[in-house]
Amino acid sequence: MHTFEYVFVLNSMSGLLGEYQVKLDAKGRVKLPSGLKKQLSPADNGRFVINRGFEKCLVLYPFAEWEKVSARVNKLNRFVKKNREFIRYFFRGATELVLDSSDRLNIPNHLLSYAGVGKELLLAANNNLIEIWNKDQYDRLMQIDSDDFADLAEEVMGEDPSQTPES
Repeated sequence: MHTFEYVFVLNSMSGLLGEYQVKLDAKGRVKLPSGLKKQLSPADNGRFVINRGFEKCLVLYPFAEWEKVSARVNKLNRFVKKNREFIRYFFRGATELVLDSSDRLNIPNHLLSYAGVGKELLLAANNNLIEIWNKDQYDRLMQIDSDDFADLAEEVMGEDPSQTPES
C-alpha cells in the first residue's frame, strides 16, 4: 500500500511523462505500454476518453481528467456563437474507451483517419493527457533547431513572476 500512495502522489504532482512508439493491430487496437500504465490513477479503472486534438493528433484523456476538462467546456455560455462552435468541435468524435484484459484500447477508425495514423504511432504523454500521433508527423513537428527552441522557451517561459522586483 505504501508504494501505491507514493506513485499516486508522484503522478498528481508531475503528471504523465514519456514518449512511446507503439503499433496498431489490424483491428485498430493499441496496447498501452506498461511504463505509461503505471503512471495512471487506479481510480480511472482503465477508462479514457479519446478526442480530436490540435495539429492533427488525437488526445487520450484519463477519465478523471476528461471530467475536469469537459466540466470547464460545459461552463461556456452557449448564447455566444464562438462558444457554441468551440463546444461542437471539441466534443465532436469524443468516445469513451476502456482497456481490455490485454491492456489494449480500440481506437475508432474515424479518429485514426483524422490523425492520419497508420501502423506505427507515437504516444506522447504530457501533463495529464496522452497525445496520439502519426509517428512520422510527430517527428516532423518536433524537428526544431536548439536555437529556435531557446527563443520559443524565452518567449513562452521567459518572464518569471516570482523574479520581478517589488514596487
